[in-house]
Amino acid sequence: MKAVVDEDVCTGCGTCADICPEVFELGDDGIAHVVGDCGEFADCCTEAADSCPVGAITIED
Repeated sequence: MKAVVDEDVCTGCGTCADICPEVFELGDDGIAHVVGDCGEFADCCTEAADSCPVGAITIED
């Protein structure tokens, strides 16, 4: 599994980084970035994607 953040849609709310900091972090630009592989963090990765208020995160197989 691989997470992808649509930087044009992301509002930088930080929900994904709060839920799954092993995979997501907010960059200096105020936008979420993928910093790790979902792999063993599949549950929190999926929860972060499902919790994104603007639907900016997709999970690819």
